[in-house]
Amino acid sequence: MALFITDECINCDACISECPNNAIYEPDQEWSYSDETKLSGTVTTPRGKEVDADSENEPLSDEFYFIVADKCTECKGFHDEPQCVNVCPVDCIHPNEDYLETEEELLEKKVWLHGA
Repeated sequence: MALFITDECINCDACISECPNNAIYEPDQEWSYSDETKLSGTVTTPRGKEVDADSENEPLSDEFYFIVADKCTECKGFHDEPQCVNVCPVDCIHPNEDYLETEEELLEKKVWLHGA
């Protein structure tokens, strides 16, 4: 399942460079599906929503770092475990119960974001 960052985040910046999917953003930062992915133009997310991959989306938080669930694969296809969780000094990154996904679905999302 995708991960999320709680309000216990101290905005230390440790997690952001660890994410192979560019799913982690700074507080108050706009984001797009195309950021550091192969996505471009109109695409359908793994959850079936049609979006413009190039459009800028509103920040999900203006106070602490946030994870875009549709871009989070828990590092499947890159690492054995989520790298952001490993480097977080305050243990504020947890599974997002709203995005229950199997390992197979996470690997499919990785291919959707980056190709084979």
